[in-house]
Amino acid sequence: MLIKIDFSSDEAIYQQLCNQIILGIATADLEEGQALPSVRQMADDIGINMHTVNKAYSILRQEGFVKMDRRRGAIISVDVDALRARAQLEKDLRKLLAQARCRNMTRMELHRMVDSIYDDYE
Repeated sequence: MLIKIDFSSDEAIYQQLCNQIILGIATADLEEGQALPSVRQMADDIGINMHTVNKAYSILRQEGFVKMDRRRGAIISVDVDALRARAQLEKDLRKLLAQARCRNMTRMELHRMVDSIYDDYE
């Protein structure tokens, strides 16, 4: 999987890294049980600080996308806490839908947008 970091973006690098890994899982570029590169290797590959990678891996662990193994490092493990993950996803979706409504997007526009994005992952 190729990680793409936009160094000119306002989005924090650790968040971009998290998002890229989640996107990799969603598109099946990363699969259950697959080991991610070590913190040091990922930092070297991307050209970022090891602490940034460590923060991203920690967040992914907290959110249930990876588990940490002493021997193998960060391992893709999507179903760690499905209920908590669903609750967080619903909370995030509520916020996004509120923002869309404030911008006068119609239900139909939102459905088309969601369908289009969802189709990208199939």
